[in-house]
Amino acid sequence: MMLLVGAAIAAPTVAITVLWQAQMDARVDEQLLHEVDNLRAFAGKGRGESGQPYTDGAALLTDFMSNNLPNREETYFSIVDGRADRRSGVDPPIKLDENPDVVRKLAMLGSTKTQTGWLDTSEGRVRYGVVPVRVAGDTRDVRLVLIEFRDRQLAEVRWVAKMLLATGLGALVFAGMTSWLVAGRVLAPIRLVRQTAARISESDLTQRLDVRGHDDVAALAHTFNRMLDRLEQAFTAQRRFLDEVGHELRTPITVIRGHLELMDGVPAGGARGVGPSGWDGSQVPVLDSWQPWPEGFGELGEQDRAATRALVLDELDRMSRIVDDLLTLAKAERPDFLSIGETNLTDLIVDVVAKARALGNRHWRVAAVAEATVLVDGQRLTQGLIQLAANAVRHTLDGDLIEMGSTVRDERILLWVRDTGPGVGPMDKERIFNRFAQANLVGTAKRTGSGQAGTGIGLGLAIVREIAEAHGGTAWVEDAQTGGARFVLDLPAYYPWEEGQHASDSHSGGRSGNRLFRGKRLKGIWVRYLSGG
Repeated sequence: MMLLVGAAIAAPTVAITVLWQAQMDARVDEQLLHEVDNLRAFAGKGRGESGQPYTDGAALLTDFMSNNLPNREETYFSIVDGRADRRSGVDPPIKLDENPDVVRKLAMLGSTKTQTGWLDTSEGRVRYGVVPVRVAGDTRDVRLVLIEFRDRQLAEVRWVAKMLLATGLGALVFAGMTSWLVAGRVLAPIRLVRQTAARISESDLTQRLDVRGHDDVAALAHTFNRMLDRLEQAFTAQRRFLDEVGHELRTPITVIRGHLELMDGVPAGGARGVGPSGWDGSQVPVLDSWQPWPEGFGELGEQDRAATRALVLDELDRMSRIVDDLLTLAKAERPDFLSIGETNLTDLIVDVVAKARALGNRHWRVAAVAEATVLVDGQRLTQGLIQLAANAVRHTLDGDLIEMGSTVRDERILLWVRDTGPGVGPMDKERIFNRFAQANLVGTAKRTGSGQAGTGIGLGLAIVREIAEAHGGTAWVEDAQTGGARFVLDLPAYYPWEEGQHASDSHSGGRSGNRLFRGKRLKGIWVRYLSGG
């Protein structure tokens, strides 16, 4: 690139120099012709004041050179019969009239018309013009030699060209060094991106770029860092998913394997050729291949098979629930986890309560509801509320109260499920939202009736929190005023309307009437997965 720019500077300079030289040559020839015209005019005036015609060619040239002084880059001299005669009064850069070879060459030129040509001298190339002079009555060979030191005239032009070239090349070098330094600083983030990308491996995704400035390159570095965040999050979620799957499925698989091995060792009846495996893994002794089993042994084996089949199916159901919950948690890390749409909060609560009635014989109740249509994923919120309802069923008895409600307050959406169970201990209120964490019951150590406390695997509340955080909110649990626990989903409120539309404050008696929402205009529509948050 630098060579191309240098050539672009040098080419016009050389072209201009050649053009100036051609113009100078043309001007030198014009100057020679002008001096010839001056000589003719001078000879036509005659000698002195009398105006008498010249009869001596040498005298004519002497008077002409005395009246017409050349400039510093010119000189005149006369040749009479092959010898140098007189020279103009101004000393030339080089006295060519004292060079016999030059005088001889110029004297041998034709004598009928003006001759021009070039001479190479120590002062460079010179342009000469030889003018034959014929005067009536003078038979001698008289010539006027006009010399133009062309190279000396071009010296200034060449100096200017050299200065232009040197200045241009100097500016090019300066611009190149400056561009190199600036480009180095501008491209440093890109080089850092390459180096960071080279250091990244599957086992270490913590490398990040140090971003400085606010230009496009800084924006590129920010984008690269966000990409690394997403990659690290994806790899972390994948590793965590695999670890959790391996950890949680190992126990049911072991249980199923043990009971299947037990079934293989218990025959339905017949001779004792092969002894069954005992509960401790030992073999029942084999007496004789023809001796029958004790009476009733075969019937007991059939009962064991039925019990084992029921246990295996229960473990398989449990494994299926574990896999489904783990897949849900894994999908929560993906940007397409939510499908945002318009959802009416009143309809949401009423529909969830209707679905939750099948979970258990409880006193289900709709508490406060908000008559507002918001931008959320209704299906995910339904899933989260059903999880909370199932959790409430496991920690309550038949006929206990479980209520659900919603409200919009300070541009926040609150969805809750309250039960009258034993509640959650202070040390467990945050821990139970972690994966595979379960709370210790408060007050009553063991529930009776249809309550199923302690039968979960510790993923339901983790799913609830992931759904809340996917909406840009959170989830927590607090003690209910009338006893028990109150699980809350706290989400930001975003509406599909531009100006104030129907929203509501809470109403404690069921579906609320429409009211004019008194908040300020909401600008933009929140979509979490589009912003990467």
